[in-house]
Amino acid sequence: MLRTIAISSVLLPGLVAAQVAGAQSGQTSPPSYPSPWMEGGNGWDDAYAKAQAFVSQLSLLEKVNLTTGVGWEGEQCVGNTGSIPRLNFRGFCMQDSPLGVRFADLVSAFPAGINTAATWSRTLFNARGNAMGSEHRGKGVDVQLGPVSGPLGRVPEGGRNWEGFSPDPVLTGIAMAETIKGIQGAGVIACAKHYILNEQEHFRDKSSTSEASSSNMDDTTMHETYLWPFADAVKAGVGSVMCSYNQINNSYGCQNSYTLNHILKNELDFQGFVMSDWAAQHAGVASALAGLDMTMPGDQGFDSNTSYWGGNLTASILNGTIPQWRLDDMAVRIMSAYFKVGRDSARIPVNFDSWTTNTTGYLHALDPTRDVQVVNQHVNVQDDHAKLIRQIGQRSTVLLKNTNGALPLHMPASVAVIGEDAHSNPGGPNNCSDRGCDIGTLAMGWGSGTVNFPYLVAPVDALRAQAATDNSRFANYSNNYDLKSAQMTAANASVAIVFVNSDSGEGYITVDGNAGDRNNLTLWGNGDALVAAVASSNKNTIVVMHTVGPVIVEAMKNNPNVSAILWAGLPGQESGNAITDILYGKANPAAKSVFTWGKDRADWGVDVLYTANGSPPQIDFTEGNFIDYRHFDQAGIAPSYEFGFGLSYTNFSYSNLQIQKQNAAAYVPTTGQTKAAPTFGTIDTSVADNSYPPGFDGVKFYIYPYLDSTTPVNNGTKTPVPPNSQSSSPQPKLPAGGAPGGNSGLYDVLYTVTAKITNTGKVDGIEVPQMYISLGGPNDPKIVLRGFDDLSIKAGQSATFKADIQRRDISNWDTVSQNWVISSYPKTVYVGSSSRNLQLKAVLNGNNYNGGYGGNGNNGGNYGNGGYGNNNNNNNYYNNNNNNNNGGWENHGGEGNNGGHDGNNGQSGDGGHW
Repeated sequence: MLRTIAISSVLLPGLVAAQVAGAQSGQTSPPSYPSPWMEGGNGWDDAYAKAQAFVSQLSLLEKVNLTTGVGWEGEQCVGNTGSIPRLNFRGFCMQDSPLGVRFADLVSAFPAGINTAATWSRTLFNARGNAMGSEHRGKGVDVQLGPVSGPLGRVPEGGRNWEGFSPDPVLTGIAMAETIKGIQGAGVIACAKHYILNEQEHFRDKSSTSEASSSNMDDTTMHETYLWPFADAVKAGVGSVMCSYNQINNSYGCQNSYTLNHILKNELDFQGFVMSDWAAQHAGVASALAGLDMTMPGDQGFDSNTSYWGGNLTASILNGTIPQWRLDDMAVRIMSAYFKVGRDSARIPVNFDSWTTNTTGYLHALDPTRDVQVVNQHVNVQDDHAKLIRQIGQRSTVLLKNTNGALPLHMPASVAVIGEDAHSNPGGPNNCSDRGCDIGTLAMGWGSGTVNFPYLVAPVDALRAQAATDNSRFANYSNNYDLKSAQMTAANASVAIVFVNSDSGEGYITVDGNAGDRNNLTLWGNGDALVAAVASSNKNTIVVMHTVGPVIVEAMKNNPNVSAILWAGLPGQESGNAITDILYGKANPAAKSVFTWGKDRADWGVDVLYTANGSPPQIDFTEGNFIDYRHFDQAGIAPSYEFGFGLSYTNFSYSNLQIQKQNAAAYVPTTGQTKAAPTFGTIDTSVADNSYPPGFDGVKFYIYPYLDSTTPVNNGTKTPVPPNSQSSSPQPKLPAGGAPGGNSGLYDVLYTVTAKITNTGKVDGIEVPQMYISLGGPNDPKIVLRGFDDLSIKAGQSATFKADIQRRDISNWDTVSQNWVISSYPKTVYVGSSSRNLQLKAVLNGNNYNGGYGGNGNNGGNYGNGGYGNNNNNNNYYNNNNNNNNGGWENHGGEGNNGGHDGNNGQSGDGGHW
């Protein structure tokens, strides 16, 4: 049972005590041991059986090799584990990124996650994942490091928000699940990252402060917002999860036993393996017992030639600090993911090299004493993916404003294209390493989540070609700071199209003073002034924005000479073609915004912590569930454009909302215990057989599993370990657990919602109906997204929108029972075209709101007795005053980071306590 944490801090405006109590500086997570062992089931049985057979034949050194990276630049991929030469099994190849194959040639540059989400299309989510997975498979990659749900997008300035999908957990969860199915359907292991609460670049690791920042989170918000998409990823069968750099409640993400053991592996029943972010491991024993299964890239610091695991892990097994069953579980989890996606049949040799573009080079980049060989075979894996990339670019372009039918364009007499963002980088699209600059048109952010463009179609080139086809006069100008020349270029044109952008990325690169996270929410490169200047000289100014997230657009929105505004995001290599298709009506806009556009930076209510407030810096998520549109709704703030908003070249009407109650079984909390922890095979306990062989000729800076002088097995002093962390006895299952993604009853369908959507315009189009639910409680958001679909509807015709309401959709997390419950507050369903244009409404009537978790025989969570209220064709939604949610997990027994083992020569992590 959890206790309430006393409040000692001053409340921020608009926040209530209950939520602040659950997210305050210095709080800790309760320890949770032992680390749950894999048991198979739910689609993992065949893979688990193959993995058991494989691991049973391995020696201690071979098992350690599966878990430990060989070091940064140790082999051809950004991450590589050791091999098993005796079985002709090469090590694993892990490769960025979540939008394509990083550091390779002849690959595709896909649209960013944020663009993909803006299509609201499950089909395109899956297709993009499958295409990316196919390209990784063709390059010999075993694990694609994506998709991304951390950051979720808590703060709009967050540098890596664009790698993920949306600050809404349901939209992100569905995008995660479909992307994972696509990647793994191509025969490559997907890696859901970064788990969890990795919401800003400042202080995310130790590079700028002595300790990485701590994201402090209450139990309720964790479950209802940030964990939600990871639950969807686990339910989709994801093979691996990457733990994050930051601390969670003052315990590092890759050795936080509560988030890894208790939540991920127990409550969510994750059957795959947990991989560290690169150099996010800070201890040996502590991380192993807390649930880490694979360390990347293997060395403690890049090219340090030291490892917390490798020989240290071997010694920890031999001296009994880490039990054999824990190492066996690591290895079985890793190999189960391998077999689950069919790597045993899909695998080909790695045919590219991350460290050189040359055809020949050193297989081990840091060891020039080895022979030069072919390291890049220049295999073309692009297939016809450019068509998909262009389609996603079209479908992700959000039309925000279109006055008097300014768009689509139809053979205008003259066109002026203005702005650096319309033009190519003079040095080429890959001129800046990891896209670490903002020169020319923006089609992806910067950092490890990037790829090399095979080409990049600049908007000016596609638009010039279109103008030539139309016999339109064409002019262009690229200097954002010469406003007079920009005005002159635009003055006599039938239409002036201004391209502007705003960039961000990973914190190891600083661009124009922005250290990963954006410093502001204005346009870059004098963009706001450029738009105003052009609009002052042309009454038909169209603005196209390539941005990583929201910017302040209120001035251009209210400018009468700005006739249209489009958000094109980060569309990838087909950028110019995709936006031209939209501007000229070759494709009808269908995208909906996946974030809220505020009028002022303060409107979001949260911001990046830019200045350290201690060591470690404390980032308190005191806003709880109220981020993005949930906050705007709660605070009564009118946005420039709301979440889910997007225009079309046609119009749609909504009618005939129907709700059908389904006969779902009662919700039954999971009970019982696991089996005892299994071991697979035997290990040789001989020090000699686990040491470097005589005369061994090792690769420089390479991490091996052998014992050496720095890793004696036992010096007479045992490293203390947390209570119960070595136990192999059967363990109790959690009531909310029992199946991947959580208790299977959470996914029972309780209601099915349908509505009629009619295209009332004159052109064919795609509409994205959205279903929101009010959970009704005083601490709940006014509405939360719970379903959507993309419907292609011909002019004058209708289609049926259909969405299921699962038990999880109308439940809240209860901190006392540690389970999902359905409250007694009335639930209301809304269907509409955006979060603030909800044309249809129905109340889920019922008298039996018993919480849905007790198993007491009185409907057990089937939510009421059926029926629904009258349809209301208005734009109002549930308008009760909401407070923040009460919750918080128990604040005791901080988790230790001391790790290491006997004879670890001081390489034992960061101190702390168990």
